[in-house]
Amino acid sequence: MCGRYAATANPDELVETFDVDLDATAEPGRSVLANPQTPAPGRPDYNMAPTKQAPVVLQRPERGAPAREPIRQLRLLTWGLVPPWSPDPRAGVRMINARAETVLESRAYSGPARTRRCLVPARGWYEWQASPVVMDDRSKPRKQPFFISDPEHDVIAFAGLYEFWRDKDVPEADDPAAWLTTFTIITTAAESGLDRIHDRQPMVLPAERWTDWLDSEVTDPSTVAELLVPVPAGRFRAYPVSRAVNSSRSNGPQLLDPAPVEDLVGVVDPETGEIVGG
Repeated sequence: MCGRYAATANPDELVETFDVDLDATAEPGRSVLANPQTPAPGRPDYNMAPTKQAPVVLQRPERGAPAREPIRQLRLLTWGLVPPWSPDPRAGVRMINARAETVLESRAYSGPARTRRCLVPARGWYEWQASPVVMDDRSKPRKQPFFISDPEHDVIAFAGLYEFWRDKDVPEADDPAAWLTTFTIITTAAESGLDRIHDRQPMVLPAERWTDWLDSEVTDPSTVAELLVPVPAGRFRAYPVSRAVNSSRSNGPQLLDPAPVEDLVGVVDPETGEIVGG
């Protein structure tokens, strides 16, 4: 799965990296959070968690523009997809990930998979490894967080889907509070080595697939499925990081620092399979 990631780039960097035509991150949008988001939406966030608003790249016509030509946009969407038929936004908490193997068959995901696909920019993602030899104070396997990234690229792109949810209690359709736009991250089976950390990983699309993935005219399920075929393994580097990332309130670049070896207890090295620390 993918339950946390680092989104460390500023909007202007993402505009350049993803060849964005419209930076709409300053536009008002509905949030599901009870308290203000920290860091503020659109600012570098080293511990992006579900229900936060995150930068997402999508391609569709500009709102209110006379021309209906799709353009590439950078927008802030809420992590956790809410289907249009959901009675309230709480469904998004359970729908932060969509499995690549079944995404085209799911009632909630099949429509977006055909016509509402997006790219989720990230520096990398966090995953928690359950120790096979050490238990915590609740007699459960001790979990060690890892950070996983592509050392060749400061920004990678998760395959995502987005959806619109209309709040019927807000009468005016043009009121920003009337609409909640949400997204989910597609996951796939973890590649060799990373499967020693967790059995799933986000689907990271190579740059040569970005254009087709964003193209809403690419609707044939077999073509979409081809875009979700994993690329050869070996792109990613994984290393253990501080357990401070366990708290969604923790943030800052220090979360990406490798954990000292002396802090590791019963951790499996993803490259060698050896146990590190008592």
